[in-house]
Amino acid sequence: MTAQRLDRFLWIARFFRTRPLAVSAIEEGRVRINGEHAQKAGASVTVGDVLTFPQGNAIRVVRVTAFAGRRGNAALAATLYEDVGG
Repeated sequence: MTAQRLDRFLWIARFFRTRPLAVSAIEEGRVRINGEHAQKAGASVTVGDVLTFPQGNAIRVVRVTAFAGRRGNAALAATLYEDVGG
């Protein structure tokens, strides 16, 4: 897999509890891909992309390192990205 939908990645990587919550954050302009506001939930994310989004009271900045075909446990989710600060 070389790319994945933004909303799906955010959900599989366990940043959002549900895909509709991820879609809502994207549509409200709260998610950026490589510094640019994501235009739609179906935007493609590739390995190496940097995502910026709010999570709770913090701003998360992560680099995509891999993809998964389905949502797994937290340990699997943690292998899909690396924190780059914020």
